[in-house]
Parts: sequence; C-alpha cells; structure tokens
Amino acid sequence: MKIRTLAAGLLVGALTLTACGKEGSPTDTGGAGGNNAAALPTYTVAQNVTVAGSPTFDRIKAAGKLTIGVKDDQPGLGLKNPTTGKFEGFDVEIAKMVAAGLGFDESKITFTTVDSAAREAAITNGNVDYYVGTYTITDKRKTQVSFAGPYFMAGQDLLVRADDKSITGPETLKGKKVCSVTGSTPIQRVRDQQLTEPQNIVEFQKYSQCVEKLGTKEVDAVTTDDAILKGFAAQEPDTLKVVGKTFSQEPYGIGLNHDDAALRAKIDDLLQAAIDNGTWQKIYDATLGKSGSSAQPPTIQRY
Repeated sequence: MKIRTLAAGLLVGALTLTACGKEGSPTDTGGAGGNNAAALPTYTVAQNVTVAGSPTFDRIKAAGKLTIGVKDDQPGLGLKNPTTGKFEGFDVEIAKMVAAGLGFDESKITFTTVDSAAREAAITNGNVDYYVGTYTITDKRKTQVSFAGPYFMAGQDLLVRADDKSITGPETLKGKKVCSVTGSTPIQRVRDQQLTEPQNIVEFQKYSQCVEKLGTKEVDAVTTDDAILKGFAAQEPDTLKVVGKTFSQEPYGIGLNHDDAALRAKIDDLLQAAIDNGTWQKIYDATLGKSGSSAQPPTIQRY
C-alpha cells in the first residue's frame, strides 16, 4: 500500500478541498468542480461595532486585532496550506466571517494553531480571543469555557484502509488498534463504551499523525468526526475509506471565555445571520462540500 508523505498529502488536500482568498477577491483552487466549483463568499466588515459588557471585545478593540485559535491539519476544515502558509477551510472561513461581523478584516486576524488538549487553557488564559476548530460542545467543557453555536453538526465515524473489510462500524473494533487525538471526545467515547481494549487505544496530538500510522499499518482505524475523516479519505481515495454510519452527534461550537455572555450572544447573532442569508451554505459548498459531503445548517442553541 502506498501512502503519500504528509507534506504532499496536505498539499493535495489544500488544492482539492479548499478555496483561499482575501475577502473581496475569493479565488477557486480547482477543486472537484474545477473552475466551476463554488467560490468563497465575501464578508462585509461591520463598522462601529459595540458589544456592551464583553471584556473580551473590549480587549480586542483596544488591541485593534484578533487572535483566533484553529486547527492546521484538517483538510476542508482547518488546514495550513504548505505552499502559501495561509489557513484554509470551513472552520477558518467561519472564523473570518465572525471577525468581519465584529469589525475586523482578514488583515487584522492572527490565526494560531491550538491542539485539542490545549483548547480550554488557551481560551481561559486569553491566548486566543475565540476558538474555531472542530470543538464539540459538551456539558463538561461548558464548566470551563462557553460556546456560541453550534455552527456545524458532525458525527463520529471511522477511517480505515480501503482494502480492510474487517472493520465496518464501532461494533467491529474489538482487538483493533484505534487512533485519535488526545483530549478529543471521540477517543473518550472509545474508552467509555469499551469499543476496543485499553492497550489498543493510540493517541497523538494531531489527526494527521494517526492517518500516517494508518498508512503504515501501525493502527487499524482512525476515529473522529465524519467531516474530518472524509477530508482525509478524499486525499487518498484509493487507499483510505470511511466506513459505517455515524455513532454520535458532535455539535461544533465557537469556544469563548466562560463568563463572556455578551460576546457569545453577539456571535450567535452573526452565525444566525449567516445561516439566514445563505452565507453559511456558500462557505460550506466552497470548503467541506468539495469532499462530496452535504449538510444542512444547524440550529443555534442559545443559553
């Protein structure tokens, strides 16, 4: 079995799954639909924005810039393009759209990679102003941070080698080595439901590391949200496949400071507006939609 090197794989993912461009001049990088593929929307930068009672917004307004936490190795969602050095994907575009609604254009954004296990600390310590990176909303996490959204509804699934017929769903994982990311809800679900033996659970900081180990047959399956796995499978359709049906609900939220209810409400308003005016669907079609996935906008859950 031949698996491309990670660098080459990420480059292909960047070229086939995402479109990248500054607001006002979106470009298409030749995905599944070639020159006719969906282009990214533009985001109108709001003027004279105020968010009364938000210490986070007061801080970013004074600084004149935003720091947003993202992932950098998830094709179609959050990927750092190895050629341009820019971040691309559905999550990144959602982050840009929210930034524009808060009054900041792309030139005022600094994207910083924060791995799953470090998300709560990065938000709580103010290292990021908000976080958009396949961050599942859970009651446990709500004790440490707050969430706007959800802006997407995913479900846990399995990525295996294309020639593997022994794994067809979670019920067939016994005795198999299963890989996911430290601090993620999918790997905790594998433990809680005893889907495989404890010694067969393998964890890394990044999903791309799990995919590499899948290619070298050091693990038998990678588990996380279907949106992430479909992106990796689209890179290597001859060697990788997603199997079975989703066996969870993973509502992705924008992670915020636990006590900043004012900013949470403002971002919920921006997400709802994007859903209502079609911007959400345009973002999806130009990013995740290029992997062959389809999805409907989620229902915002205010609290």
